[in-house]
Amino acid sequence: MDSTSRLAIRRTGITTPVRPTGSPAPPGSSETAHAAADVYDPARSAGPLHVRAAQVLDGNWTGTSTVPSRGLYPHQWSWDSAFIAIGLRHVSPLRAQTELETLLGAQWGDGRIPHIVFSPSVPLDAYFPSPDFWRSSTAGRAAGAPRTVQTSGIVQPPVHALAAWLVHQADPGLSRARDFLPRAYPRLAAWHRYLLHRRDLGGGGLASVVHPWEQGMDNSPCWDAPLARIAPDPARTFRRADLDHGSAEDRPTDLDYGRYVRLARDYRDGGYADGTGRFAVEDPAFNALLIASEHALAAIARELGAAGTARHARAERLTAALVERLWDPAEGMFFCRDVYAERESGTHGTERCSPRDDRAPERCSPSGDRAPEPGARSGAHGTEQRSRNGERTAAHPAANGERTAEHLAASGALGAEHRSRNGAREGEHRSRDTAHLGEPDSRDSALDGEHRSRIGAHNGEQRSQNGAHNGEQRSRNGAHNGEQRSRSTAREGERRSPSGALIPERGVAGLLPLILPALPRDIAATLVRTAGGPHFGLGGVARLVPSYDLTGAAFDPRRYWRGPAWFNTNWLLERGLRLHGEHGRAEELRAALLETADASGFAEYVDPYTGEACGALGFSWTAALTLDLLHEPSGADRVVSRPGRDTFGTAQDAAPHRTPPHDTAPQGTAPHGTPPGAKGAEGTKKTKGGDRG
Repeated sequence: MDSTSRLAIRRTGITTPVRPTGSPAPPGSSETAHAAADVYDPARSAGPLHVRAAQVLDGNWTGTSTVPSRGLYPHQWSWDSAFIAIGLRHVSPLRAQTELETLLGAQWGDGRIPHIVFSPSVPLDAYFPSPDFWRSSTAGRAAGAPRTVQTSGIVQPPVHALAAWLVHQADPGLSRARDFLPRAYPRLAAWHRYLLHRRDLGGGGLASVVHPWEQGMDNSPCWDAPLARIAPDPARTFRRADLDHGSAEDRPTDLDYGRYVRLARDYRDGGYADGTGRFAVEDPAFNALLIASEHALAAIARELGAAGTARHARAERLTAALVERLWDPAEGMFFCRDVYAERESGTHGTERCSPRDDRAPERCSPSGDRAPEPGARSGAHGTEQRSRNGERTAAHPAANGERTAEHLAASGALGAEHRSRNGAREGEHRSRDTAHLGEPDSRDSALDGEHRSRIGAHNGEQRSQNGAHNGEQRSRNGAHNGEQRSRSTAREGERRSPSGALIPERGVAGLLPLILPALPRDIAATLVRTAGGPHFGLGGVARLVPSYDLTGAAFDPRRYWRGPAWFNTNWLLERGLRLHGEHGRAEELRAALLETADASGFAEYVDPYTGEACGALGFSWTAALTLDLLHEPSGADRVVSRPGRDTFGTAQDAAPHRTPPHDTAPQGTAPHGTPPGAKGAEGTKKTKGGDRG
């Protein structure tokens, strides 16, 4: 039996991996009861591309998770595992569930899912930054880092709830038998809560990344401007293991890498506390994936017996916030917002406040800088000046205290923890989380209580006597210390308005909100036109959509995320095109993806013009997403936004599973006991690529 034959493919009923004779059944697999499950037979059931893709995944499987590539990336990566699980579900739903469970087992107490889970069997010098750089169990102690598993301290895009829902749909019987969703849901909810609370550094409801590696597109030109203000660590202070595997011409420069290391070191030395650094960017792709996963969490909630309506409503509010803050109608796409741009440039002064500064919280920005004065460009009646072949202006919405309840929920309730970073309301935050986690017997309360408690707390303040609501409304930026303020409501609204500036670089991230079902039709149509225009060449000069503007000064067809085409971003675009009715374009892109994956040997990324392989070969998410594209692409026509519709897959007709979730705080241990491990590191070959933090 070859390695591929050990994977099972779902035809009917529950499927399990087929094991060699005499080997034990994996915990919770229900294999004994379903020994007659159909087995994946490559000779009968699939074409050669399907077989080769399954072989890549089997070759990169460690027993508990899948490495992106054996030599270049010998550990578990966060968003890689989510994409890998989406593909694995077609050949082994059990492995797909285990992939996500292993990752969730390394979750921190504050809810973050780390971007790397390190294998203890891999030598420290095989990858940099290594576990001894991140020091998660010591430097991350205050944030609840697990003590039995070594991880990084930063995160990656939140694709996980979407992956969990799709994995469940691949085999609902197996999922229910193993209580996959009831165990995964509280961890996924805590993950979203972390992003929506602690990472709302711009105050507008969107999550910010605090390191370029967090967004996943590591050296994109979109990061050049915010990185320029970071003093780099000298190259002599660290050893770049990535250069052992590729040409320096295809890699980030030493100067850029020094800045990556400096940001990570400062974050680590600050105990991985959020809002204290000098890099914070609201990225359209990161937030679009958060929104898609919030819709998926709503679907999971329905499966577990709750309504899920609160999460759907939140996802649609976040979509509105995404459009409000990151959409540029003049350019026809979304752009990253540099949250600290104006403050760091000195426009509003550079006085800094520590996280525990005694001054009024509204005097400090999330980074510790002085907040903008009334009437500044970030104010309610100000304009944001941006330069991209000329000056453009975009008026911010009024923030004069007359916001609707919906907008308050998005930019107020979701940003409550950000506004109280000085600790005055930390106890309130903890009590809300405790109340949420302490209601396992009430389906709606357990699943959606966190959202309702925040809204309820806000409504309670509105109903409170002696002007409590007015005091909160006048000080939503953190001035809950009772300080009496003499400025008018309109001027206070200007102070509360999110600052920052859009970054004038066209990256593929600006197209990825196309995956959102509630995206306005005119915006979706404009994104499709932009994707097919000269900057991205969809269906034209480019074989696959590049990671960066084909006409941009920084474009390089081979340098990692500065131009090459990647399979995960093109897979997301293919799904987004189908979602918004562009079936012809979607089918052309699907065919190009499958052809290029086959011809390139499942390369990590490719030249967008020629399809020439770059980076690692036999790359796991390329193989996994190839499998997904080979299975019923029309299923992507459905979306996960409203009852009866589903994102990236088909609607579930089965009755909801009524097991209430055990919504408990993550403990940092794997759901099935042992922490993630891996086979011994295998030999590496000289391939180009690999940064990933």
